[in-house]
Amino acid sequence: MLQVTDLAKYYHGQPVFSGVDLDLPAGRFQILLGPSGCGKTTLFNTLTGVIPKDAGTITWQDEPVPHLGNLCAYMHQKDLLLPWFSLMDNALLPARTRGKDMAAARDRAGQLLIRLGLGGYEFHRPDQVSGGMRQRCALVRTLMFDRDLILLDEPLSALDAITRQRQQHLLLLLQTEFAKTILMITHDVDEALLLADDIFVLTPMPMGISRQIKLDLPKPRAFDDPHLLRTKADILAHLVKGEAA
Repeated sequence: MLQVTDLAKYYHGQPVFSGVDLDLPAGRFQILLGPSGCGKTTLFNTLTGVIPKDAGTITWQDEPVPHLGNLCAYMHQKDLLLPWFSLMDNALLPARTRGKDMAAARDRAGQLLIRLGLGGYEFHRPDQVSGGMRQRCALVRTLMFDRDLILLDEPLSALDAITRQRQQHLLLLLQTEFAKTILMITHDVDEALLLADDIFVLTPMPMGISRQIKLDLPKPRAFDDPHLLRTKADILAHLVKGEAA
């Protein structure tokens, strides 16, 4: 579905990242795993055209494209809900801005809000619900873009540990129930091991991909799985070695 070849971004002549290659088949859940501040969000902003790339090619379904801005749904670290809108109205923003049939969109948003545990809260404002509920609403809004590819920029990082663990299974629904292809960035090794089909381990800035790990294990996964524990120890050692280099 998506191929990225030799992608690079520079800032004041210094590379933020360079030589980034990705191959994302349809239906896969791939995670870019690296330390905070290594350039992960800049990579997503480059992929989506928020900022221009300085080198490299992006190929979507065998066709070169300048960026993925109109081809993917992009969910940020913060929920970015409009505080004066209800959860329903926030969920409807993609349909409203794209001139869609609002009656059909309202039915779809209502179904998604119920499916993600927000039934009965449709007309609450963001400040009237918890952080986890706001993030679920942001996930509904992302689904309302109706894109095959979803980019997730540490979508659970602002949540407490307990809420974050509860929300992770909702991200799996994107792949299993809604048949989305997912590219996600995180600095949380446990989260990557629980969710990913492929993990790309990133170096500190200038960011590059130092290793790819395939995890052909059934989901949902358990933290105490021996294979995951060995893989976690290996990844942590790799990251520490990379930071010390």
